[in-house]
Amino acid sequence: MSREQHIVRTFLELADTLVDDFDLIDFLQQMTVRCQELLDITDAAVFLAHPPPHLHSPAPCNPGPALQHVLDAACRQGPAFDAHRTSQPVATGDLAEEADRWPEFAPRLHAAGYTGATAVPMRLRRDSLGSLLLLRTGDRPLSADDLALAQALADAATIGLLQARTISQQHTINEQLHTALQTRIVIEQAKGLLAARRNISLNHAFDAMRAHARTHRIQLRQVAMDVIDTGFTPAPRPRPRTQPPGAQQTDTE
Repeated sequence: MSREQHIVRTFLELADTLVDDFDLIDFLQQMTVRCQELLDITDAAVFLAHPPPHLHSPAPCNPGPALQHVLDAACRQGPAFDAHRTSQPVATGDLAEEADRWPEFAPRLHAAGYTGATAVPMRLRRDSLGSLLLLRTGDRPLSADDLALAQALADAATIGLLQARTISQQHTINEQLHTALQTRIVIEQAKGLLAARRNISLNHAFDAMRAHARTHRIQLRQVAMDVIDTGFTPAPRPRPRTQPPGAQQTDTE
């Protein structure tokens, strides 16, 4: 699969929020995975204002202890908090200088091994849902093209969530947001167990759980609980291959 095809597929996924069995946790987790695959970043996390104005991060890609410390601080200060507050993209500069601007966030970012962070808002007109945080470990800043794509992904996700909120009962989405915040650790624990059992990556493990949930029309949280409580091990699914620009497409899906 070419990068262009991968981008198109991702936007189709982000638009798929109008189904009866819409799973918010699955949706947000998949968004962070796609950001990791498509952008020149190391990690990504979605921050939602629930209840506003407080930010919470229900679905990071792989919240190890160091990343979790970064996310905890990012809920209170840093690019994610400022992007949500100002509705504008916000990026770090030199981390040593940013310690004065963000005294809690910048040192934790540096201690976790990251070299920079960029956040884009998740907002549509008067509706501000939160922000998307992108973390880097390389020397290069996020390119203008990647920043534009990140904002487009955040916009698509925002529209999808607002559509789901409009069509569904308001309390249903709010309940799912509350559940997402409470059960993220369950999803991550199941990913780790499945990855160890199958000797696969965490993202492959998540894809396997997600595919099983969609195939059998059950919630991702239930699949994760089965992995933890019963030893259930869904088979990994093949992941799409992204060809470099200009490469000839030789296979079809």
